[in-house]
Amino acid sequence: MTPHMNTRRAAALAAVAAMVVVGVQSGTANARTAAPDNGSSASSPAFSAAAARTTAIKSAQTDASSTAATLKLGGKEKLIARDVIKDAKGTVHTRYERTYAGLPVIGGDLVTHTASNGKLKSVTKATNAKISVPSTTAKIKTVAGARKVIWAGGSKPVLALESTKTGVQKDGTPSRKRVITDATTGKVLQSYEEIETAGVGNSQYSGKVDLSTTASGSGFELTDGDRGGHKTYDLNQGESGTGDLVSDDDDTWGDGTGNDRQTAAVDAHYGAAETWDFYKDVLGRDGIAGDGKAAYSRVHYGDAYVNAFWDDSCFCMTYGDGADNKSALTGLDVAGHEMSHGLTSSTANLDYVGESGGLNEATSDIFGTSVEFYADNATDVGDYLIGEKIDINGDGTPLRYMDQPSKDGGSADYWDSSVGNEDVHYSSGVANHFFYLLAEGSGAKTINGVDYDSPTSDGSTVTGIGRDKAIQIWYKALSEYMTSSTDYAAARTATEKAATDLYGADSAELKSVDAAWTGVNVK
Repeated sequence: MTPHMNTRRAAALAAVAAMVVVGVQSGTANARTAAPDNGSSASSPAFSAAAARTTAIKSAQTDASSTAATLKLGGKEKLIARDVIKDAKGTVHTRYERTYAGLPVIGGDLVTHTASNGKLKSVTKATNAKISVPSTTAKIKTVAGARKVIWAGGSKPVLALESTKTGVQKDGTPSRKRVITDATTGKVLQSYEEIETAGVGNSQYSGKVDLSTTASGSGFELTDGDRGGHKTYDLNQGESGTGDLVSDDDDTWGDGTGNDRQTAAVDAHYGAAETWDFYKDVLGRDGIAGDGKAAYSRVHYGDAYVNAFWDDSCFCMTYGDGADNKSALTGLDVAGHEMSHGLTSSTANLDYVGESGGLNEATSDIFGTSVEFYADNATDVGDYLIGEKIDINGDGTPLRYMDQPSKDGGSADYWDSSVGNEDVHYSSGVANHFFYLLAEGSGAKTINGVDYDSPTSDGSTVTGIGRDKAIQIWYKALSEYMTSSTDYAAARTATEKAATDLYGADSAELKSVDAAWTGVNVK
């Protein structure tokens, strides 16, 4: 076998700690259904190929001035094209950031929706406020390392300073807190953690899996040439950099236990591959950012670190080894969850605070769960339980429940005016519950051997439309209609628009979207 030739081999990962698997099996991964038979065209972007997407973004930027004029933006405002999606009906959804007098406008993002004939149909804005401030050169409070911006997240845009404070969170997770302050008064306008965690811990069992590896010299390395060159590194208990690219002599990886350092890398590499394939086959998306480029994974982070996280700054997923340093947090739904933080960042870029933060977390749970169903892994079957394999509670219960989120002791089943004040992992319950109701409906049922019983806030009955359709609606809403400041009320509107686009204004799917939101008290 020549160096750097992509190969697929079976990696050993046992479901029982005492089991050691030594067999090697050649071949490709199990065949998938390329897209769900949902009775309508899925929201597959025509610009999924990296080169075509880049061309579309450049074209949108060329026309940005005329677009700004059409939208009647102020003379000091400019648009910066960030993404372009063309849906199955030919509508082009172009996502823009805004500047004012050369300064970035935080919370000024918007999405234009243009029909196939070139006519502007509508625009979705993070804020409807007029972008204007008395002066951009006024005397300001000094904040070390800050950049001057326009803050449009409140009722009235103001001159502000954006800074980043780094450190370590209480559980050992790196901290990178973004802070927005009023440039003239020094008042904190917004502050939130940018390192996005799953809040999970322990275990990594997915059985015997196929890995895409690359031959290198006399051995092999965990580089996935089939999926954008995704690499998996061993941090060797470090907390920075990439550590060592995981390599092996015979292309048989791990022994299924935490005693072998390769086992954590097997799960991380496998989870990344399944998530990539889910994005491509189900969502029609070429990688996290839609540009065909892979993120990378880092395992064995820190000492007894009981968490996993996504970091935009490195475009990577990172996994700790658990309290005993032998139970890596590399479960399949955890991998899908972490990578989907990157997907959210590349699309709606939902602020990781308040209701938008809950939607951000829920999106990762929704897609993490969807990856688990998609993988069709007999050892880790698809379910609506988050982190059920990692036993973070020590009693076999999952971290979160999508059918009735409050069963975890903290998550919200329904929306109320205070839900945005909750930790984003708890406020996510509203959207998780919505998705479950939309996919499966209310009441008692058993799916893949797991019993569920999903209530509604008003005792109403919700009829599910199936997971495949629910996934398409959520993704279309996220990628085409949500913005950085989307709250639950706006998320309802976004999913209604998505359902209308996909299935029609009189469709049963749209009626179910409305019923599911009403079922979680978002009216």
